[in-house]
Amino acid sequence: MNKQENPQVTEGHLDEEETTTAGGRPPQRRGSGRVVVGLVLAAALFGGGFAAGSAGADPTESDEYRAMVSQRDGFSAEVSTLEGRVKSLESEAAALEDATSEREAAVEARSAELDGREAALDERETGLEEREAAVTTAEEEKAANTVGEGTWVVGVDIAAGTYRSDDNVGSDCYWGIYRSSTNGDDILENDIPGGGRPMVTLSEGQDFQTRRCGSWSKQ
Repeated sequence: MNKQENPQVTEGHLDEEETTTAGGRPPQRRGSGRVVVGLVLAAALFGGGFAAGSAGADPTESDEYRAMVSQRDGFSAEVSTLEGRVKSLESEAAALEDATSEREAAVEARSAELDGREAALDERETGLEEREAAVTTAEEEKAANTVGEGTWVVGVDIAAGTYRSDDNVGSDCYWGIYRSSTNGDDILENDIPGGGRPMVTLSEGQDFQTRRCGSWSKQ
């Protein structure tokens, strides 16, 4: 009959058995668990305090805020500069428009003045043409009514009427009036005035002859 031995288990033996497990790994001690929990709690408290501190910080004191404010101020300065430039350009444009309007008004006034001068010039040219025409007509009439050296048929070569010498005649002046188609054989009137400005009256059907008496003009 085998005897069952009941070995006494001492606290020391128990401690030795607790040092190993079936897997050969050391068991966790209660003291180590307390340390881990303490560390977790400390980390949670530290993190919460850090978050609370971060949430309570003034955002206007951050570098990012200062950078954004600086950038905003830079944009504001650029906008102000651009606005000033726009106003300056608008002022220049208004000045140019005023100058252009003044130039256009001056050009219109000058054009109106030139138109007036052209109208006056046209009027003067028209008057000059009329005068030239009148002078030409008078010259033509004078030429048609002027008798020079030679023999002329009244009503064909010269018009009938009274003629007078244009200048004083000399002593060798001779004039004669003949019946036409008689070849000077039928003398109606003749004279050697010897001086002065003689006059003759001529009618159609007569021939007039003048020698060394100069020109005669119809009166």
